[in-house]
Amino acid sequence: MTIHAEGLVAIAVFYLLILFVGIWAAWKNKHSGEAEGTDRSETIMVGGRDIGLFVGGFTMTATWVGGGYINGTAEYVYLPDYGLAWAQAPFGYALSLVVGGLFFAKPMRSRGYVTMLDPFQQLYGKRMGGLLFIPAFMGEIFWSAAILSALGATLSVIVDINIKMSVVISALIAIFYTLVGGLYSVAYTDVVQLFCIFIGLWISVPFALTNAAVSDITVTAVKRVYQSPWRGSIKKEDTWMWVDNFCLLMLGGIPWQVYFQRVLSASSATYAQVLSFLAAFGCLVMAVPSVLIGAIGASTDWNKTSYGGEAPKDKDEAAMILPIVLQHLCPPFVSFFGLGAVSAAVMSSADSSILSASSMFARNIYQLAFRQSASDREIVWVMRITIFVFGGLATLMALGAGTVYGLWYLSSDLVYVIIFPQLLSVLFVKGTNTYGSVAAYLFGLLLRIGGGEPYLHLPPFIYYPGWTTEQRKHQDSGEMEEIIIQRFPFKTVSMLASFFGNFVFSYLAKYLFESGKISHKYDFLDAVVSSRSGEIMDKTTLVTRGNNIGLSELAPVKPRLSVTLAAAFTRRDTLPEETVEEEEEESSPDFSHNEE
Repeated sequence: MTIHAEGLVAIAVFYLLILFVGIWAAWKNKHSGEAEGTDRSETIMVGGRDIGLFVGGFTMTATWVGGGYINGTAEYVYLPDYGLAWAQAPFGYALSLVVGGLFFAKPMRSRGYVTMLDPFQQLYGKRMGGLLFIPAFMGEIFWSAAILSALGATLSVIVDINIKMSVVISALIAIFYTLVGGLYSVAYTDVVQLFCIFIGLWISVPFALTNAAVSDITVTAVKRVYQSPWRGSIKKEDTWMWVDNFCLLMLGGIPWQVYFQRVLSASSATYAQVLSFLAAFGCLVMAVPSVLIGAIGASTDWNKTSYGGEAPKDKDEAAMILPIVLQHLCPPFVSFFGLGAVSAAVMSSADSSILSASSMFARNIYQLAFRQSASDREIVWVMRITIFVFGGLATLMALGAGTVYGLWYLSSDLVYVIIFPQLLSVLFVKGTNTYGSVAAYLFGLLLRIGGGEPYLHLPPFIYYPGWTTEQRKHQDSGEMEEIIIQRFPFKTVSMLASFFGNFVFSYLAKYLFESGKISHKYDFLDAVVSSRSGEIMDKTTLVTRGNNIGLSELAPVKPRLSVTLAAAFTRRDTLPEETVEEEEEESSPDFSHNEE
């Protein structure tokens, strides 16, 4: 295997630049938040809540525009049976950011939450928060593993270096600067990485378009030349499947900690909304070169290129169409720029996911579920350890490859069918409780797992209307196998069942306990008939007994002990001034001796 020295030098320079920016950002902001009395752990998680529009817009865009985004978009445009019609990620994620900005960013930021799981633990208790952590954690880790695996394959195509070595080096760099600077390092490196992606891909496109082996892409979009038109089409029998996948991207792209970490780091609720809209525009712009590269791949006579022989789709290398186009249709120095773009895309997503997973674990599991008395220094060290552990776990999974993509597909579905309906309920539906949340969790899990997962060879035990069988080549063995295809939009139906299940079972439990149909002693979750159940139901003040967390416990206030809403969060500036003044006047005088 030959190693391209120029490519290695280009990658080394790029990686050193990223590492330098990450360390510089950590040094520059090492005292951020100290003047306001913000905990160091919160600064690592949400950047002191002072991320501006420029850096915030870039980091939120870079979180979506990852290796899977640019590679996957090019792949689907290139595949004959799919084409542009099935390249749903650009519009799906852009609409996801718009919907998130319109409806979710403002309430989450204005209430001063630190992680996405905070509202769940406030309303449904510690145990339920722990259960919801599982799909959220799985999604972040499997996503990191999948894109690191894609990076290794991409580097091996262009530079001919060992896949495992490239994965380990890339992961170590991302882990190191995330470990040192937290969200600040991630955000500032995202700015550099997004520039690299944009410049690297756009430099490559003109050279690939003008290659002698490439036909006019405007012709191949509508006419068959070397393969089916890359514009693609949606068959009538696949319509509902297309709608199901689009809803998964649009709505399932919202309940991710990587998104809310950016929302909660904004300097105000309005800025949080604007960041979402900017990122939506950025996602569409960044998808254009990937679409063009996919179209170029579909318009190329590969026999006239150094790739030679059969087309990538016939060698089961369609997933690598972007690096293949860079390698065989562009001059070497241009392909190395493109390689840097791909590496940047992967690292910009991997570091964000690792930080998100460690933030949720340190705050919502370690601190709030087990160690409410933990010091800020202790939480910081837990975060650092988990960044290293979770990063190592994602790297090991990437090296194992195989079922990583299947695990990612399944876990992202679980985020959609379990967490999204619960997020809707906890923010916008008055009256849901822990019993409804448990029922919704089980409904979503059962209905989604019941549909099976072809990528994991997980057979369905629920055969939805319109199911069919299909012959596919096994990813590892290469042998043909029969799989079940669910054309029914069962993912979205599972999500809706979970949402309505939460509502129905919450009010059913409330009726049964309050009417005396079931004895109060059986309210083992303290969700309905506890001494402060009325406060749980209106979400203003939450019970502090049993397994539920009070607002004052969720984000302790150093200046004074208070159970009031205004004093519940360290960042009091997120509430209107009149609310703060009213709450201070109503505070109990019994706590006055605790004032500093």
